[in-house]
Amino acid sequence: MTNEDSNNVTKLRPSDGAVLGTFNVGKNPVGVVFDGTNIWVTNRDSNTVTKLRTSNGAVLGTFSVGTIPLGVAFDGTNIWVANSESNNVTKLRASDGAVLGTFSVGKFPIGVAFDGTNIWVTNGESNNVMKLRTTDGAVLGTFNVGTKPAMVAFDGADVWVANEKSNNVMKLRASDGAVLGTFKVGTTPIGVVFAELTYG
Repeated sequence: MTNEDSNNVTKLRPSDGAVLGTFNVGKNPVGVVFDGTNIWVTNRDSNTVTKLRTSNGAVLGTFSVGTIPLGVAFDGTNIWVANSESNNVTKLRASDGAVLGTFSVGKFPIGVAFDGTNIWVTNGESNNVMKLRTTDGAVLGTFNVGTKPAMVAFDGADVWVANEKSNNVMKLRASDGAVLGTFKVGTTPIGVVFAELTYG
């Protein structure tokens, strides 16, 4: 869990929520993702991401990305970071943090998700989501959604987008971006996540 104003992350035991450790990262941490071995954290006001060892929270590296990084995702090999003020995403090699590419997207990208094949990025001030090819960052599609899309998630078949100013979430077919539904939720929705029973 990222603690934005404390500049650290907290590790909790999933069975009972007990705190197993609190570890310092960069300034104003926001996004967090697990790469299968380690934890990655975006540091909004440091313009960096920090890689932590899951067992003890040791810092394995801090890597520069674009301006005001927010969302982060793992594609099975690489880390993708949405740089909100740079209007781009950075692709980092998970093994060593090397920058493999920086790709232009829409205005104020916030959320990023992997659909098993491609990367999806919400552009908060463009009111759309973009689908990028993981190999080279090529734009495979741009799809209109609600007002100020924030976070995005993949459910195994479809992509879900939380539209902060529309007070709804939208379901898009991952294969072609077709809108499959728009669903009203509470006020100012930002985050969206999916959990499977197989996760325990």
